[in-house]
Amino acid sequence: MPRAIRIQETGGPEVMLLEQAVVPAPAAGNVQVEHTAIGVNYIDVYDRTGLYPQNLPGGLGREAAGIVTAVGARVKGIRVGDRVAYVLRVPGAYCDIRNVPADRLVKIPAGVSDEHAAVLALKGMTACFLLRHCFRVERGDVIVVHAAAGGVGTILSQWGKALGAMVIGVVGSEEKAKLAKKNGCKHVLVRGRDEIAASVRKISKGFGAHVVYDGVGKDTFIESLDSLRKRGMMVSYGNASGPVPPFSPGELVKRGSLFLTRPTMFDYTESREDLEAVARETFAAVKKGWIKVRINQRYKLADAAQAHRDLEARKTVGASVIVP
Repeated sequence: MPRAIRIQETGGPEVMLLEQAVVPAPAAGNVQVEHTAIGVNYIDVYDRTGLYPQNLPGGLGREAAGIVTAVGARVKGIRVGDRVAYVLRVPGAYCDIRNVPADRLVKIPAGVSDEHAAVLALKGMTACFLLRHCFRVERGDVIVVHAAAGGVGTILSQWGKALGAMVIGVVGSEEKAKLAKKNGCKHVLVRGRDEIAASVRKISKGFGAHVVYDGVGKDTFIESLDSLRKRGMMVSYGNASGPVPPFSPGELVKRGSLFLTRPTMFDYTESREDLEAVARETFAAVKKGWIKVRINQRYKLADAAQAHRDLEARKTVGASVIVP
């Protein structure tokens, strides 16, 4: 019988329960997907803790890849047996089988594994919209990537280098610094060892970065602003250390008319056309060799809570997947 991770209440990893699931035939416009790989992301922690509220009881997990096992009425272009991947606004990917809206699926191209596709659905396409659509990185730009040894950070660093940018990675340890260096960072700063903003300015000959990609949140927000040049762009795309406290817009003025955005991939892939475009760019970057997905942690579905513990303890490097 199919299984699913469910939560009855928000809280720590202990609220994650492995339960038997009943999966009906897909309704019109939906398809049934048997998962072969499920991505693990920090957004899953936000869902579990209630930072991103959802109706309870509920599921966890936003991205996965698998095989289409059934197709509902009025679905075109997708057949049983197709390899597909998806990322959804509504959590629930931590399961064996799930019904998914057909218009949110993308087909996995030949040469891309299911595990890699599960990682690329959210992490890869997040890197794509951040680098190509939110702020369009050009050759010669100076970019700062926080958590540069993490799932999204690794892809941002590789892709940024391929675009010709100078990538400055920020990590939490010497060990992660070595990984960040291998993944495209020309310079790597270690939190607790280096003064981040001052070091970025020194590396950039006093100007500061064109853009900072910050998925950490509260602990790094001000230093990220301080790392920018005049009219630079602060992209705050996550809250791994907690949400950013309220602040005055005057903080942007006194640092040189900075721009600030708090984007989500779902707004950049809301239309079918945009979703296909971002997916196409992401898979193309893989085929060109610009990005290499490194999956360093694999968990069984029954061990999903441990995946969250490792993620929150910052024990993970690269990407993590659940293999049902």
